[in-house]
Amino acid sequence: MTDQYRSNVGIVLCNSNNSVLWCERADLRGQWQFPQGGIEEGESIVEAAKRELAEETSVVSTEVVAIIDTPLKYDFPPKVAKRFHKKGQAMNWVLFRLIGSESEINLQTAEPEFQNWKWVDIDETPQKIVEFKKNVYLKMVETFRPFLKEGL
Repeated sequence: MTDQYRSNVGIVLCNSNNSVLWCERADLRGQWQFPQGGIEEGESIVEAAKRELAEETSVVSTEVVAIIDTPLKYDFPPKVAKRFHKKGQAMNWVLFRLIGSESEINLQTAEPEFQNWKWVDIDETPQKIVEFKKNVYLKMVETFRPFLKEGL
């Protein structure tokens, strides 16, 4: 493991009511999270976020509101670390605003990662995320909350 942490981007998509898109994993019923995925060689944080958001939710009509460009790290549980051959993930985050229609959201993608979605208040998310990601979610929420609570 040369780099112990996988470069990753998390995506927070908000609507006109400043609620955020929360997705239920297809492989783990009852586990919800934000879309996320690896940053490929040569991609910027925003390019990776746009690609992952489109791949996982079909959404392309967005504008960037804020970026966390200093990675927030978390460690995987042992089984996950073994699968990824990494200690954990170093996550950058992008907050997008949906500028198209909600009807653009379609989880039936080429390789579905989510089975359900809903709009929630960003403050709900850290309490409902899997424990090993909780600290990263708390830091992300603290950074993005002002953009959602004071209006965009």
